[in-house]
Amino acid sequence: MAVTIKDIAKNANVSIATVSRVINNKADGIREETKQRVLDAIKEHNYQPNTIARSMITKKTSTIGLIIPDIRNPFFPELVRGVEDFSKKSNYTVFLCNTDGDIEREKEYFNLMKEKSVDGVIYTYAHGGFEEILNNNIPIVLLDRGLDENQFSGVCIDNEKAGYMATKHLIELSHERIGCITGPDNIQSSRDRLKGYKRALEEAGLPINQAFIKTGDYQMEGGYEAAKLLLKENSVTAIFAFNDLMAFGVYQAAQEFGLTIPDDLSVVGFDNIKYNRLLQPKLTTIDQPTYRMGELATEILLDQINNDKNNQIKSINLEPHLIIGDSSQVYKK
Repeated sequence: MAVTIKDIAKNANVSIATVSRVINNKADGIREETKQRVLDAIKEHNYQPNTIARSMITKKTSTIGLIIPDIRNPFFPELVRGVEDFSKKSNYTVFLCNTDGDIEREKEYFNLMKEKSVDGVIYTYAHGGFEEILNNNIPIVLLDRGLDENQFSGVCIDNEKAGYMATKHLIELSHERIGCITGPDNIQSSRDRLKGYKRALEEAGLPINQAFIKTGDYQMEGGYEAAKLLLKENSVTAIFAFNDLMAFGVYQAAQEFGLTIPDDLSVVGFDNIKYNRLLQPKLTTIDQPTYRMGELATEILLDQINNDKNNQIKSINLEPHLIIGDSSQVYKK
């Protein structure tokens, strides 16, 4: 027969309520000796608490949902690791859902999360227009794709500043014809990076040429196709890609056009993913503290879940850092 909480209480010579408080980390006021007896009894009998029964008492399931748009993108596994590692230390389980950028799948997963009675959701949305999804009576923390300080807590990098830094770096290398490959324009982080790109050009007295701005999809193929247009239609001397995967596509297009990086074309990416070490020359990129972002989002969410009186919106905008590689150099006029 399975060991019950009643068996543990009898073995440790304590009440069932005391065992429950120890299991649920609410042992304040319980003598350390008593607490240790309970823990020893749990270990001796390999007792596994009935999570369903416990959730009925605590009204919590110790589970959270994590919804991301593209697990294939090497940026997201680091986010996931940050969320999972922090959750595990806090005795929470994570339900991971990958939407492939499909808004209908996002809605389906949110409904699934409600059915599973998760305590909260960390959400990296694929598109704008997700108000229907967010109109749920459940703690939500936005991760990576922009902040909404009026409605939800979130963790993000300062994307406008990052876009500015990347573009200014190229301007300081004497580039004036700087192309950029954005992400989808319905994603806030992409719009913010574009704002930074434009601000750097305006500050330097350089014109904003719409022909130099191409929309990508945060995939290598999208970067490749956009780079081909930039290189075919314009005499750009540098390209700022809004993520590293699209920068990989720029490398491919440059090779097909017979251009050498950085002698003929300077390239800057965004994310500083681990696969960059495979590129030759090494990519200049904007570094995001990806793992830490996942940790912080989880910390905020668990704080909201476990402190009902502390539901103030908390937004964290982290500092970007420029990592200078070998893919950008002074433009030789």
